[in-house]
Amino acid sequence: MEYSCTINVNGRLLSLDEPVVMGILNVTPDSFYSSSRVTGDSLVERAKGMLEAGAQILDIGACSTRPGAAFPSEEEELRALHSALELLDKELPDAVVSIDTFRGDVALECAGRHNVSIINDVSGFDWDSSMFDAVCKLRLPYVLTHSPAEPGGAVEYEHYVPGVIKHLAQKMWQLHQEGVADIIVDPGFGFGKSLEQNYELFGAMKEMSLLEAPLLVGISRKSMITKLLGLDAASALPGTVALNMAALDRGAKVLRVHDVPEAVHVVELWKAINRNI
Repeated sequence: MEYSCTINVNGRLLSLDEPVVMGILNVTPDSFYSSSRVTGDSLVERAKGMLEAGAQILDIGACSTRPGAAFPSEEEELRALHSALELLDKELPDAVVSIDTFRGDVALECAGRHNVSIINDVSGFDWDSSMFDAVCKLRLPYVLTHSPAEPGGAVEYEHYVPGVIKHLAQKMWQLHQEGVADIIVDPGFGFGKSLEQNYELFGAMKEMSLLEAPLLVGISRKSMITKLLGLDAASALPGTVALNMAALDRGAKVLRVHDVPEAVHVVELWKAINRNI
């Protein structure tokens, strides 16, 4: 199913009718892919490089959600985000910035003080009781992720893919009831899912068009690549590129990646192929 989709980013319309690239900026010392960690001047340099390479969204996070990670305190997360966002506000005021957080108070404070356009919540508003209210108050575009109810948990359904879709549909209904109009759906690859479940869900992504929402896919250098191929994250770029192309064929509208130039090339090649179909 094809449908037109734009999201409102601080008064400007961003079209997701064609795929876009979201670049990952981690201001945390323990993200699973060490080369994605940035601070200070390197943050601005990396952000500028991503935009110049063709990224349309910058996604900045200060709380690693890798398996086994110890979450920083809310104060630590806010301190890191404020420092980073102040730099982006000054140096890249026109950038479309997403914050990657599962904490409602963090979302509220950052959106109130900085140029924040999107809330990217890996928990589907389950890990912090204040996130749902924050999203409803802000009414910014919201990335709704399929995740377990608690960090490190798992989600089991009798029929896995229909279960994921039903779970997301119920949460979308809750948000729509409160006036949240711009929702991007993330299947949540790697969150509470076995290797087999990740690939079952990936293979069936076209079925998620039933949700009538743009689809974000974040598989960049993740364990669903490294475990299957016996690699580490540093060696997982070719696998990421391959899965990103497959994701576009299955309806992805946003590719969340560490490596922006390669993802932009994937999008351009995919568009060239599909112009002739």
